Amino acid sequence: MADKIPFELVSPERLLFSEAVEMVVIPGAEGNFGVLPGHSPFASTVRADLIEIYEGGQVVRRIFVAGGFAEVTPERVTVLADEAASLDQLDREAIERRIKALEEDVRDLADEGARAAAQAKLGLEHAKLAAVVRAGSH
Repeated sequence: MADKIPFELVSPERLLFSEAVEMVVIPGAEGNFGVLPGHSPFASTVRADLIEIYEGGQVVRRIFVAGGFAEVTPERVTVLADEAASLDQLDREAIERRIKALEEDVRDLADEGARAAAQAKLGLEHAKLAAVVRAGSH
């Protein structure tokens, strides 16, 4: 078995990450799953949370993804993310400001469609905040 597995993270705009890694942990719809070289093939939807990349048994990089799709083969892992940002790009204070503004929108919007869109954005911002807090970043 190989020591590393190629991992690619792709957003609608561009290729965000492409490197052979020791292990990657992906937030699947039914829970997190770790992928090592030689993993059995499968596919999963991805929920909004952190992808963790491991080298030397340690997390070396965390990337927030806002949903998407993962394909795993014994030879590679590919995540097509709806949106993605490196954890160090997430600003806790900015996220908290967006949450406050979106909570006001949800409360004040009369149009059901606009309210539903604001609620979806609010859920995403809450997921970002939870990821930042859990990772101990600010």
